[in-house]
Amino acid sequence: MSTTTITGTDLRLRDAVVRQLDWDPHVDASAIGVTAKDGIVTLTGFVDSYAGKLAAERVVKHIRGVRAVANDITVRLRVERTDADVAADAARALELVPTLADRVQAAVHNGYVTLTGTVEWLYQTEQAAKAVRHLRGVLGVFNHVGVAPKSGHRDIQRRIVRALHRNADVDARRIRVSLDGDVVTLRGTVDSLMQREVAEAAAGSAPGITRVNNQLVVEPPERPDFDEADEIC
Repeated sequence: MSTTTITGTDLRLRDAVVRQLDWDPHVDASAIGVTAKDGIVTLTGFVDSYAGKLAAERVVKHIRGVRAVANDITVRLRVERTDADVAADAARALELVPTLADRVQAAVHNGYVTLTGTVEWLYQTEQAAKAVRHLRGVLGVFNHVGVAPKSGHRDIQRRIVRALHRNADVDARRIRVSLDGDVVTLRGTVDSLMQREVAEAAAGSAPGITRVNNQLVVEPPERPDFDEADEIC
């Protein structure tokens, strides 16, 4: 039988996550449990909406020292809604986005929304998920929207590199960009999971891209000072 050793760094990271979840107004952390091991944070417990589950994950990704997040939070709705009601709301939400109307369809089963269809830009697939994830009664979203870009785009790799350099949230000097057809690959290091996602979003916003192969490695500061803010008075 093996035992898991919890280090001081693990405990400080867990405490930092708990404090930030308690602080963020978009998260009800009263029933959320947190564990941390070697930079991997696991969230458990319950929230009353899928949006709340994603908000908790987003908060954790901003914290220094977090290398990965396992979001095992369960969504427990306060008021149950029928799949027909959720499907009607999803259809209306998609219709309100001009670039998605008539391109993306939603199907609902047991509270889980499945998105299908085809769009011209990779960022529009995330746009579709955002349109429905905050709806009442949604327990989760399966995004199967495909990308069929228009042809004729040029200098895509150079555009992506420039976009990364313009972004204040990432250090583009540590990121390498390569292009294979309509798939862009990112390699290098970033300081946080959120920076990793920001870089992926920037690359995915380029014309003609159907997929981002994100191989960026999160390398947080060697000794993140979780208690620094607590010492300020």
